[in-house]
Amino acid sequence: MNPHVAIQRKFRVLTTAVAALMLGIAGAQSTYAQSTYAGPADRQDCPTTAELFATDNTAIITDPDDPRLENRLTRFAHEVRAIIRAHGARPGASELLDGVFWSDEQKQVTYERSREFDVNRVGRDGLHHIAGVIAKRYDQESVLTFRCLPRRSPETDAVEIEVPGVTPGDLRAALLLDAEAREKLGGASATLDGRLILVAPVAELPLARKFTTDLGADWNEARLRYGDREFVS
Repeated sequence: MNPHVAIQRKFRVLTTAVAALMLGIAGAQSTYAQSTYAGPADRQDCPTTAELFATDNTAIITDPDDPRLENRLTRFAHEVRAIIRAHGARPGASELLDGVFWSDEQKQVTYERSREFDVNRVGRDGLHHIAGVIAKRYDQESVLTFRCLPRRSPETDAVEIEVPGVTPGDLRAALLLDAEAREKLGGASATLDGRLILVAPVAELPLARKFTTDLGADWNEARLRYGDREFVS
């Protein structure tokens, strides 16, 4: 055989093998990308793995001027962060909240000073356990948890809505006027700088949106996070 022909054949075989290898790598990368990165409908801003909403208050407060609503819960914040850390998770930031809720028993609006706690490096069971410890230690009927998850996750059952321009007074007035919101949403909280924090069932998102806009907030400025909520007693 002509040596030049043999060399050309070997070159073609080598070129074909390299091309096949590159296609295989590209296919693997494409599959990895599809399994690693969610589509646009699933991506969301999750600065923390999960959140806890809790307080050490056990009284029913119906007066918006009650001095107990000025409590900054500083000691409580340190204690809860220690509980989170002691049970294997990593505590993040914590924020004061002014909650406004409807009491079916009292048939009136009630108020509560509470805190939101960011929790990282925690799974579903660990978060449930930590919330249970907090509920028991501070004699709470329940502690609300929220895990940020992809919108299409089979575990996703709730949405957290955060939007600026809402005060506790706004919440009180809106709850008094909206019987459906009282029944299905129960209430919500406002941060000290006037942001609404509302965790609602996904099925009630249309109602939550209406309630938010009735408050005078701009829905276009709302940030939505999807996930799993649980009331842990």
